[in-house]
Order: sequence, then structure tokens, then C-alpha cells
Amino acid sequence: METCLECGEKIIGRSDKKFCNDACRNAYNNKQNKDSSNLMRNINHKLRKNFRILSEQNFVDNKAKTTKNKLSLAGFDFRYITHLKTYKNGAQYYFVYDYGYKFLDDDMVLVVKN
Repeated sequence: METCLECGEKIIGRSDKKFCNDACRNAYNNKQNKDSSNLMRNINHKLRKNFRILSEQNFVDNKAKTTKNKLSLAGFDFRYITHLKTYKNGAQYYFVYDYGYKFLDDDMVLVVKN
């Protein structure tokens, strides 16, 4: 006889069952994934915040200019991006989903909507 991996109760049913019910299965898996889930949750929160800050810029023809300092004061964290894209002309853009930015001279940042 097998016992539930979560609560230790006797399992009734198929011989390959590991849990007595869905609640125990979910509780067990949540405990197993807790550390990575917290890390991913925190990173996703920072990405969503960066996305919101970029999306609130005053766009004209899908472009906006601001300063690095203004983005930082709004809570933008430059360490968190979703991808990096280098164009044929050598321009490198950092993207947070479909909003990208490029550093310009004098602390300026060009924000683009893809």
C-alpha cells in the first residue's frame, strides 16, 4: 500500500497514484516550486513596472525622449529587460516586451514602441 506524499494518508485507487486527492497534489507541488516561484514573481513584478513606466511616456510617432534620471525616479530598474536587439546600423535597443529604449548622449533616453 502506498501513502500520499503530502499528508501520509493511505492512497486508494490506481497503483501509480502519488497523492490521495487534488488538494494534496497541489500543496505538494506548491511547496516544491515555492523558491523559484517567488523569484519569478519578483522578476515579473519588476518587468511589469518597467513596462508600465515606458508605456506612460509621451509618444509621438511611436517615439519619446526622456532622461535616464526621470525613468529612475519613476522606479524604472534598468537591470530588468526581456530582450536586447541590435539593428543593422549598430544601434542597440533594450526591450521590455514591446517597448524599447536606447541610451543617447547627455543622459537622454529614446523610448520606442515596437
